[in-house]
Amino acid sequence: MATRKPRKTAEAAEAAVVAPTTPATRPRRPRAARPDTAAKDAATARGEPYVAILTIELDPDNVGNGAFELDWNDKFITNLVRAGYQSRPNEAEDVIVDRWFQSVCRNVAMENFEQWEVNQPTEIRPRVIDRRDAGDGRIEIS
Repeated sequence: MATRKPRKTAEAAEAAVVAPTTPATRPRRPRAARPDTAAKDAATARGEPYVAILTIELDPDNVGNGAFELDWNDKFITNLVRAGYQSRPNEAEDVIVDRWFQSVCRNVAMENFEQWEVNQPTEIRPRVIDRRDAGDGRIEIS
């Protein structure tokens, strides 16, 4: 029988913004019935990793804050550990998944920033200053 894993939270691009309400203080809406676990059970039976987003909740007062509820199997955790996502002794496997999810969010934010930077007109891009040692205590700057 599949077990439901703890909820994972992430703020957009890891911004350090404090919302007036937090998921812990917000009144809870009734949750819909849990999705069918057939896909997870099938992946587990085949020995394949499985991870899925079960729910996404947004803070109605600040839609930039929210929470994702993830579900995964043991093979997914094994793959994360092999990929270098380690936890300290006595930490639950959800800590490993949380570190992975933060990496994914960070990578998405960086890709968006890099694309934004490329799309800026050349005139407003920061100028790169190159320094080269010219010898005898002199530096060439271009």
